[in-house]
Amino acid sequence: MTDPISHFGRKAQIDSANRQTAAKGEPRALASAPSEVGRSAPPATDELRLSNIAQQAMQEPEFDRAKVDAIKTAIQQGQYPLDSRRIAENFIAIEKMIKG
Repeated sequence: MTDPISHFGRKAQIDSANRQTAAKGEPRALASAPSEVGRSAPPATDELRLSNIAQQAMQEPEFDRAKVDAIKTAIQQGQYPLDSRRIAENFIAIEKMIKG
């Protein structure tokens, strides 16, 4: 019985026939499954093509680099204001979300 979508059963029959032919030492004949007329073989490798907009989006950062550099400098110089209470409250909120 052949699966109408994947032709799995037919492929098994073809493979079996090819193995039997090879075992007899005869030239290998490739059989094709019915209803596959007009279909081309799948490409040997996969290829991904991005549109120009997608390529541009991949190249541009999604953040404000100047702001990140300013915060980084402020942290290194010890001038970035930290609110320990707010940080603790956010940790508690995250723990509550994780525990459900």
